Amino acid sequence: MTQSLSIFHKVWQRLPAGARRRFFAWATAIAAPAIRPHRIVPAHGMIVAGEFSRSSGLGEGARLMVRALREMNIPCTTWDIDRRVLEGDRTGPGAPLVMHVNAPMLPYALLFMPRRLRSGRRVIGYWAWELPVVPQTWCHARRHVHEIWVPSQFTARALRSLGRPVRVVEHPVGLLEQQPSDRDRASFGLPENCVVVLVSFSLSSSMIRKSPIEAIEAFRSAFGARSDRLLVLKIGHTEHYPDDLATIRAAIDGAPNIRIETGQLSGADRLALTRCADIVLSLHRSEGFGLVVAEAMALGRCVIATDWSATTEFLDRTCGLPVAYTLVPAHDPRGVWDMPETNWALPDMISAVQALRTAAADPDLRSRLGAAARHRIATSLNGATLRDAALAVGVRP
Repeated sequence: MTQSLSIFHKVWQRLPAGARRRFFAWATAIAAPAIRPHRIVPAHGMIVAGEFSRSSGLGEGARLMVRALREMNIPCTTWDIDRRVLEGDRTGPGAPLVMHVNAPMLPYALLFMPRRLRSGRRVIGYWAWELPVVPQTWCHARRHVHEIWVPSQFTARALRSLGRPVRVVEHPVGLLEQQPSDRDRASFGLPENCVVVLVSFSLSSSMIRKSPIEAIEAFRSAFGARSDRLLVLKIGHTEHYPDDLATIRAAIDGAPNIRIETGQLSGADRLALTRCADIVLSLHRSEGFGLVVAEAMALGRCVIATDWSATTEFLDRTCGLPVAYTLVPAHDPRGVWDMPETNWALPDMISAVQALRTAAADPDLRSRLGAAARHRIATSLNGATLRDAALAVGVRP
């Protein structure tokens, strides 16, 4: 038996990654039980399932939702899909289940969830996607959810094609006070007399989509080797993508004013690093929400970001520096976002360089934009859509 499994594993690994993803999504969707019709009834509290023990965008989204629900005095039970642990407040019968697990993985997560958590209640998929078109692998999971919640209008427009009700429920970044640790520039080894530009992303979210190479090129074009300008690249999950990290190091090419930070930071330390920056730069090709941008704005940072996809719903010229772009076919060497039938944004280098130079040279401008950014997030991402969504599925405080 062991030898047969070993042979199967070797054959499986030789299949193209795209074929493995398609088969996995199809097979787990068939194996997991489909939902049954469910009439909305008054319920006490909500169950939130997600990657609570992971440092990921989906994990942070789940944690934000739980904190916000409790801020609204709505009881909340959590299910960690990795540790398979149920924790939190006591909820009543029929409490809706919100799963912060994207469509291809949702049926798999359901297979390992106790039946009492997924039966006799409304099942909601909280999904984020970064392109105007969803891949076929997302279609199978629609039989496992009654409705879909998404963090942005941009994602909603794409996911409505799945044939389930879609509701925009933004991450409530503005409802919850950002709580950085007390770490300062010295503790991160950053100079005081320097304009610090921060680019923060995870390689697990696709290097090409996050555009660190373009960020490096824009910074070097804007400032050359100036010692009073520093680019910090905070990169997560580098251990799994050594080739991507090597590509980034090659683009830096020994520049003395560009630094890579790959250490694991707590959520509070990550926010503290953001607070230490003068400018937060996001030359993304596409975002389903843009949590790094929203958190930086909530901390009063001056943000420069590509003027396309979900970040445009809360960042504009009144509270940040949008970067022009050209739409190009979406091509991802890893295949996850490789959908040439649709487009994403290629940030314009001239626009990015100009924004960097303008922000770096004008501390008063950075201060004004940062204050406006903090106000925008506090008023537009204030948890109202989450409160409305909870009421719509029968939840009462």
